[in-house]
Amino acid sequence: MFKITIGLGCMFAAAITASAAQAETCGEVSLMQGDWGSAQIVTAVSKFLMEQGYGCNVTTVPLTTNPAMVSVSETGEPDILTEIWTNGAPAYKGLVDSGAIIPVTEVLSDGGVEGFFVPNYLLEKHPELATIEGIKANPELVGNRFHNCPEGWTCLNVSTNLLKASGLTDVGMENFVHGSGETLAASIAAAFEDKEPWFGFYWAPTSVLGKYPMTLVDIGSHDPERHACNITADCATPELSAFPRSEVVTVLSKDFMAENAAVSDLMTNLSFTNAQMGETLAWVEDKNASYDEGAVHFLTNNKDVWRSWLNNVARENLSALLK
Repeated sequence: MFKITIGLGCMFAAAITASAAQAETCGEVSLMQGDWGSAQIVTAVSKFLMEQGYGCNVTTVPLTTNPAMVSVSETGEPDILTEIWTNGAPAYKGLVDSGAIIPVTEVLSDGGVEGFFVPNYLLEKHPELATIEGIKANPELVGNRFHNCPEGWTCLNVSTNLLKASGLTDVGMENFVHGSGETLAASIAAAFEDKEPWFGFYWAPTSVLGKYPMTLVDIGSHDPERHACNITADCATPELSAFPRSEVVTVLSKDFMAENAAVSDLMTNLSFTNAQMGETLAWVEDKNASYDEGAVHFLTNNKDVWRSWLNNVARENLSALLK
């Protein structure tokens, strides 16, 4: 951890002098600081690049999604909402339609993904497990057990209804409801340690899927009406429908975008794949590192990715880090 901290200091020292010339043109920038892992990484990376590449004076504002929507609609602050999961933000569409906020990029280019997963080592031996029909025909290959969400999670209802709709309940698949998200994650780690069967619900990007390669099982396309019924515990006629892909975006306040073209362009370009984010989150967890250190890890190991996000001046300011 000492080496990581020294590396963080060296990166700042290498860029701070060169970026100072831009400080007057960039000025003050406020960033939403979400309390979940991927949002922490996005904000930390954005803050570093703004400060050291563009000379901005950046402050972060701890906010979850819906309070951030209220704040930006009422006060115009923060200037930038770095990571918004649109399927969990009822006010999002109205704010976009009104022009109060402007979405500039899908900051998670693969979107937020939920669904049924199986480990890749199972698929290598049994490729038929890539589809829900293949699992129904061979439930013993996944241990005759489905690892479901804890009580109180919306995905518990959806997954349970999908087990019924797919016929997996009829062939004796155990619907194992975990007591917490921690035990659900631990079951994956235990299965990978011994290369045992595993089949259940998870989502990406997460440190778990960054560490343990899994494949999303094909259960067909997403149907909004079917999914709306599957969300309810008393859905009378569950039917197959994939979980919706959540659009995960960065949005800027209207006023900030009009006044800060260079930083707006940076945030328009800034985007992570789920694999990149999952690997970074897994590194943070394995090293017991901070999210700031996770940002440094990403920047150190993905120079070709973030180089393309920058304008020429910022690229020159950060040239010592790009060698």
